[in-house]
Amino acid sequence: NVNRGIEAFNNGKHDGIVAFGVGSSLDAAKAIALCAKQSLPLWCFEDVGDNWMQADESKIVPVIAIPTTAGTGSEVGRASVITDSQTHVKKIIFHPKMMPVQVLLDPNVTVGLPNHITAATGMDALSHSLEAYCAPGYHPMADGIAVESIKLVKHYLYRAYLDGTDIEARTQLLVASSMGATAFQKGLGAMHALAHTLGGLYDKHHGLLNAILMPYVLEANRDKIEDKMLVLARSLSLQSPSFDAVLEWVLGMRKTLNIPHTLAEIGLDGSDAKRIGELAVLDAAAGGNPILFSAEEYSNLFMHALTGQPM
Repeated sequence: NVNRGIEAFNNGKHDGIVAFGVGSSLDAAKAIALCAKQSLPLWCFEDVGDNWMQADESKIVPVIAIPTTAGTGSEVGRASVITDSQTHVKKIIFHPKMMPVQVLLDPNVTVGLPNHITAATGMDALSHSLEAYCAPGYHPMADGIAVESIKLVKHYLYRAYLDGTDIEARTQLLVASSMGATAFQKGLGAMHALAHTLGGLYDKHHGLLNAILMPYVLEANRDKIEDKMLVLARSLSLQSPSFDAVLEWVLGMRKTLNIPHTLAEIGLDGSDAKRIGELAVLDAAAGGNPILFSAEEYSNLFMHALTGQPM
């Protein structure tokens, strides 16, 4: 898709890109904008070391982004997640100048989303803020943005799920999505390390994968995030603020949104568990997890999410 876009851009002698669509569409547009005028191919700009410095930033073309889902926050991101169709591995392409120059958050373009896509993309926005908040390191601005984004999801996701024409809910979810992607500049974690891996291997919806994985990853990280979950529970006005209160809220919200409880329910099995662990530990998001899991631990975490067995 990116290569075809580069060809179309250059054949048309264009000077910019309007990215209209879901997160993958926006990611493709940003990758096209990065690479269209470069002498090096796409994979040279994978987010490893200082690869981004190989790009001539004066040749990166501007992007105007109009997201049609409230989930990925790609419209405010400096990177694109692109699947290598040869290896079925999702890779992160990065350059600071990939950030769109203008973003239009128009709730009217999201009102037609089916409720199951509203649910999955909304949970994706939640996963970004939740993992950013849990990521180690000192960044109170990112933490504050993450907590406020989580509050918006709490108040508005179910409303949009029930009534797709609720413009206030749609607007606030778009804001929550952009905030979540802003916050996760601090880092992501095991949810995304596994979701990237599973999405690349099995072509499953990214937001849905994060939604299913969420409680299992929270449990796996429990020892390192209990204090943060206490603060979050208070911010969300949950009864008996604690880690368990946040976990129960997540489980309850998933249930009301008809999110499956296990990966098996969306057709996955355990035959590739070892490979999944080996790929997840190498994913860029793994470095932001509160606990640096081994490949074997990622395999075990995947199996718990597959079967529904408690951690």
